[in-house]
Amino acid sequence: MKFQSLQDLKHIQKQIAEAQAKAAAEAAARAAALKKAEAERNLFTRAIGKVAPLPVHNKAHLPKAPRSPVATQLKKDEAQVIQDSLSDEFDVSTLLDTDEALSFRRPSVGPEVTRKLRKGDWSIQREIDLHGLRSDEARLALTTFIREAHKHGIRCVRVVHGKGLGSPGKTPVLKSKVHSWLVQKNQVMAFVQAKPAEGGAGALVVLLTPSEAR
Repeated sequence: MKFQSLQDLKHIQKQIAEAQAKAAAEAAARAAALKKAEAERNLFTRAIGKVAPLPVHNKAHLPKAPRSPVATQLKKDEAQVIQDSLSDEFDVSTLLDTDEALSFRRPSVGPEVTRKLRKGDWSIQREIDLHGLRSDEARLALTTFIREAHKHGIRCVRVVHGKGLGSPGKTPVLKSKVHSWLVQKNQVMAFVQAKPAEGGAGALVVLLTPSEAR
């Protein structure tokens, strides 16, 4: 019976030894495989050298959107153009009629136009008062007013420039400049001195040319 137990013990020891040997062999095989794979990767790297990603040729390069123009600068530029478009050196005296009162009409406009304008045949649709403005301010304000009125189809406007009684020497400087500026505006057909009830010598009734807005 003891012999049989000894035989069983040896048999168990043998199985353990075989299992250990098998595990060691498998571990050695795995280590050898990993070493071989690493050697192959190193061999590939040494063979081809350093690598870099291939450039992408089908990628779209969209141009940057242009910056929107600055509205404030545009307005300044427009204002400068307006100011430069009228000259204070323009001599208007020879173009004015001083029959009953001061008036002006284009050469292509008949005298009946100024007569009707003075009688009030055209109703005044808009008005601008230039009192208290400096020369440059008045020029810009008047030019903008005439341009906008003409653009909207307005035909008859009143321009109040004052009689100049508050100016140094009581000389109506702004009054004469307004005459000159209006003559230089192509939108102006004619103008006459306003009736006493509408401002008299301190205002003008201005007839504008027809526009496409009408």
